[in-house]
Amino acid sequence: MEMVNLSLPAGNQFVTDYLSQDDKVKGFYHYNHGDKDSYFQRVKELEKRQFMRNELADHIAGYMRAFPQSEKVQQNIANLRKDNSVVVIGGQQAGILTGPLYSVHKIISIILLAEKKGSELGIPVVPVFWIAGEDHDYLEVNHVFVPGAEKMERKTFPQRVVEKKMASDIELDKEICYAWVEKLIKADGETEHSKELLVLVKEAVDASHTFVDLFSYLVMHLFQEFGLLIVDSGDKALRVLEKEIFLNQIDQFKEIGEAVQKQQTIVKESGYSTVIEMSDNPVNLFYYDEENSERILLTYDEEKSLFVGKDQTVHFTLEELKEIASEFPHKLSNNVVTRPIMQDLLFPTLAFIGGPGEIAYWGELKQAFEQMNIKMPPIVPRLNITLLERCVEADMEELGLTLADVLQSGTEEACNSFLAAVSNDKVDDLIVQLKSDIANKYKDLQSEMEKTMKGMLPLLQKNENLLLNQVDFLAKKVEMDLKTKHEVILNKYARIERCIRPDGIPQERVWNIFYFLNHFGLHFLEDVLKLPMEFDGSHKVVKL
Repeated sequence: MEMVNLSLPAGNQFVTDYLSQDDKVKGFYHYNHGDKDSYFQRVKELEKRQFMRNELADHIAGYMRAFPQSEKVQQNIANLRKDNSVVVIGGQQAGILTGPLYSVHKIISIILLAEKKGSELGIPVVPVFWIAGEDHDYLEVNHVFVPGAEKMERKTFPQRVVEKKMASDIELDKEICYAWVEKLIKADGETEHSKELLVLVKEAVDASHTFVDLFSYLVMHLFQEFGLLIVDSGDKALRVLEKEIFLNQIDQFKEIGEAVQKQQTIVKESGYSTVIEMSDNPVNLFYYDEENSERILLTYDEEKSLFVGKDQTVHFTLEELKEIASEFPHKLSNNVVTRPIMQDLLFPTLAFIGGPGEIAYWGELKQAFEQMNIKMPPIVPRLNITLLERCVEADMEELGLTLADVLQSGTEEACNSFLAAVSNDKVDDLIVQLKSDIANKYKDLQSEMEKTMKGMLPLLQKNENLLLNQVDFLAKKVEMDLKTKHEVILNKYARIERCIRPDGIPQERVWNIFYFLNHFGLHFLEDVLKLPMEFDGSHKVVKL
């Protein structure tokens, strides 16, 4: 296994400017993620704040008891109790079979940054992964993509969920789950690692009661030796620790909303689009209707002085909402605005690992953090990684394609150039000329028939279309013949694109880790974590 670092442009201007620490963007954040001194300053800030370290450590120890562990996990739970410890944190939805590769890449980023900063700062730095179990969009997490004959194919987990339940409350149908995963692995092709992978799946499914449990079990099996801690934001027991923060958020909901809007104005005036959609009079909290298994976003009705759900489905006075926060905190959850604040008030956060979208919306939260008398942690872009199989690399070398070009643009342009080079130009030109000749002759014919045979014009048009369609049919057959003759080469172009930039999308947003576990073993990620990855903004290509 080896790694190549490539300098590639970011997907949007905001992230490009953030990575280069452009002065316009720098002002949206409290710390410069690329400056070592920022982390020493952050530690000093955290030393002045109070955290429920023991309660948090007890909760995490209890939650993680159901999942694979190691001595390093226990050590990090103990480290979390120490007054001088800090965490590197990041999160994601609980996708089926861990979801797209970027979830795994984010965990790798969290672990590696924690190790790096622990060494530099000389204090315990604990890697924490925040599972967004409170999320209720089941359709976003219930599928994976697998390689098909030509393109990636979507495979949807067959368990139906009609209600808008939080992922943490979705009970896992174990029989359906195991049969579905077994079918996926068999369709991928049996390898020397398939049996071990199926054993893992059986263990994970048997040990899981919910959708989030399955995600947690798989993640901890893959990363337990690196001391990763996990927390489920949808866990009712965690809500108990959050109730004082909820009360604080409720007391300041107007000020928090106004702070976000003020910051968004600054972002817009700097020439960028905003990401967070703010409703009128936002509360930035969800209420969970347990009876209907529905998560309802609250807003404030100024006329009635009530906190209300969409279409007045629920309504509370200030006192009633604060009573819910105190007595039934599991009925409340955060949205995109308050989740980062909650995370930062719960954990002594040295740094947050974020993807491009997260980097953008955190830039709209600076004044909201200040409203809560805290600062945002350094926001560190997660590592951009592409996994490259040797057979795909060999195809690229044969076709004269560069990694940088394929990562940015795929292979469509190169493939079209190849087809143009091997096609019979004379045949193509003659077909184009034939269509033109037919059109011209029929135009002449139409001019004559309009004089005395107008009733025949519809038939004339139909006849012309029939001939042109036959020429088009011939052209397609010529194209098919060309592609059949060069099928081996064209399949290589298709395979390269499917593996590296499927359908014009980065690999990490489409592929799932199970393909690589089946072909390279359950421990290949341990080798990935040994590679000398730096948080320098470069794209890491890992050759397997």
